[in-house]
Amino acid sequence: MKTVLMTAYAVNPYKGSEDGMGWSFILQAARTHRVVAVTRRNNEPPIRRFLAEHPELATLATGITFLYFDLPAWMRWWKKGPLLSVLYFYMWQLGLGLWLWARRRRLGVDVVHNLNFHNDWTPSFLWLLGRPLVWGPIGHHPPIPASHLRQYGRAAYCQDRAIGLLKRAFWTFDPFLRITRRAAGQVLCMNSAVAPRLGLRAGQFEIVPSVAIHMPAQESIAAAVPRKEFVVMIAARMVPLKGFDMVIQAFAAFYHGLSAADQPNARLLLIGSGTEEACLLRMVKEHGVAPCTQHRPWLDREELLRTYSQASVFFFPSHEGAGMVVAEAMSHGVPVLCYQNEGPGELVPPDSSLTVPYASFAQNVRDFAAQLGRLHACPLLLAAEARLCRSHTDAHHTWTRRGQQLERIYQQALIS
Repeated sequence: MKTVLMTAYAVNPYKGSEDGMGWSFILQAARTHRVVAVTRRNNEPPIRRFLAEHPELATLATGITFLYFDLPAWMRWWKKGPLLSVLYFYMWQLGLGLWLWARRRRLGVDVVHNLNFHNDWTPSFLWLLGRPLVWGPIGHHPPIPASHLRQYGRAAYCQDRAIGLLKRAFWTFDPFLRITRRAAGQVLCMNSAVAPRLGLRAGQFEIVPSVAIHMPAQESIAAAVPRKEFVVMIAARMVPLKGFDMVIQAFAAFYHGLSAADQPNARLLLIGSGTEEACLLRMVKEHGVAPCTQHRPWLDREELLRTYSQASVFFFPSHEGAGMVVAEAMSHGVPVLCYQNEGPGELVPPDSSLTVPYASFAQNVRDFAAQLGRLHACPLLLAAEARLCRSHTDAHHTWTRRGQQLERIYQQALIS
């Protein structure tokens, strides 16, 4: 049995999104390899607590050695906001690479795997260890279309474009990113946009979405399609990237087009909080849908999973290159309404009729409102899309499937 060194900035078994993905990838790797997993020190308490609470993982956990690394305290105080956090992550990667290089003889690993953060513009320094390098899953999403981003004002527009310029600077000038790209024998790409952006050669990369789930039992989702109410749901951070403004305005256009008899059965469920929360809640009132809208700022993971059973449609017009909530919703038999993009648009079934191509913001409001109208008017279509989502998720987006991909990818890295 070979040993894999996995570095994961975000690992927390009690969380979803990136932290939950990091935890699940480590467990899947440990099913077929010994694993040395390195993460930040603040992740140690939840990891220890979770393992103590789940004795059924004891056998698997014996094959995992957790190591914890952080930069000195004097280098962490400025880690605030999305931009500075990413720059801190860059420094953490560099410090980690040097720390592991100093310990390389004691580690005795066969493959090194830089697991997360999932972005394509900060390098790994694991090539310093001189072992086959697996990089990713890494993601990429193009800039948010201008007409969509301007809904949040000039400051949000300028911040997004500034981050875009910073990314271009890394892609163009960072020598360590070029070294990482050349050194990685296997690059796991979250979506189809990564390989062209990085200029990866054929055979060097594979599409491996970072999102996956454990399929709930069929009987646990029997109530996933409501019999009476038509509930439109989104769960995410309330930031421009996620598209809450589109959800609110498209739902409002759909709702106000319903008959007086149908309106009482239509509801909007907003789950999340973030920098744009106050603005979005004002938007709910301005568009006349406050009486039929429920906002829940936060749900723990187990409650969120149960909440999918209340939804008729999961409306997720996110511009991001992934989305764990997409796989979660589909696994519960909830159809997903989203853009035709490299993120959610590549996670939903190719045969789904619910994706919408990018156009102007106003046009997309009309497009999504029309899709909601179709689903509301045709329960058979809603049921067919629900079955399609569940079968697609079972075939492509389970953690068992990701574990099989990892096993094959590590074998390829060892022989390449």
